[in-house]
Amino acid sequence: MNDTFLKACKGEQTEYTPVWFMRQAGRYLPEYQKVRGKVSFLELCKSPELCTEVTLQPIDIFGFDAAILFSDILIPMEAMNLKLEFHEGAGPVFPNPIRNKDDVNKLHVPDPEESMPFVLETIRLLRKELNVPLIGFSGAPFTLATYLIEGGSSKVFLKTKRMMFQDPTLYSSLLDKITDCTSKYLRAQAKAGAQALQIFDSWAGILAPVDYLRFALPYVQRIIADLREVTDVPIIYFANNGATLLPHTTTAGADVLGLDWRINIKDAIAGVGNHAVQGNLDPIALFLPQKELEKRIATLLDDAKDAKGHIFNLGHGIQPQTPPDQARIAVDAVHRLSGKP
Repeated sequence: MNDTFLKACKGEQTEYTPVWFMRQAGRYLPEYQKVRGKVSFLELCKSPELCTEVTLQPIDIFGFDAAILFSDILIPMEAMNLKLEFHEGAGPVFPNPIRNKDDVNKLHVPDPEESMPFVLETIRLLRKELNVPLIGFSGAPFTLATYLIEGGSSKVFLKTKRMMFQDPTLYSSLLDKITDCTSKYLRAQAKAGAQALQIFDSWAGILAPVDYLRFALPYVQRIIADLREVTDVPIIYFANNGATLLPHTTTAGADVLGLDWRINIKDAIAGVGNHAVQGNLDPIALFLPQKELEKRIATLLDDAKDAKGHIFNLGHGIQPQTPPDQARIAVDAVHRLSGKP
């Protein structure tokens, strides 16, 4: 197996810089669209055979150095006794959002083997097929809570912040349940065979640092501490739009810190201490002409040369409009410029 990605996560010497992309399995690929055209998004997420197929697609096509399980961060929230819908053009929707104590009391912390066996079966199937490491993942508790409280996506997160500030007891009771669910879910993924785990805090950047310290970080720390008791797989923590939070995310307990494109990776490395880093090309930079894109990648690789370990990635998920050939150019450039034999 090509274990370059795992070595980089652990800060070990690698022959070249490993590369994978967030959302590398998905809408920009015609091969994915062909599969997706047969089923709804939730049906796809709950089919181990189809999830295995779409997870493998970018590995076979582009030669990424790691695969990430195809699923969605909200799958375990549905298992907590919530109705989840995906609407075209609107994304995920929870028709019955969390508003009060009774709503929180109705939530239960599920057993992943019983409530989400399709995710764990996908992991087991992928381990039989892959020649690169498999990354499992979850959302971070704060990010997951925003969807439950808002009822879906948001721009200003008014309902979430109002609950945080006006009813912190209710907020913490909700976050406690989400944290317990997430911890069990990631434990089960590691047990099923995931070789690394990424925690996505997609909305962490909407918080002031003082609020992040109180309302988001402690729950991530709790999950990682819990995972450390049962597994030694590398853990990646990605706080999107989190450049101002970097002094705090270093205390989360993760092995690797994911970085978006809003900070120079060289500056980030100087502030993360004994952590490997992952990132951080602007996803829209994939639309650059080939020579400019390769120059941007060369600069990023050079800026990351002093990292304890560096995994090349985008600063967020690849956009659906991205031409697949541009992804191929980027992967090939990372490999060539970093010295892959």
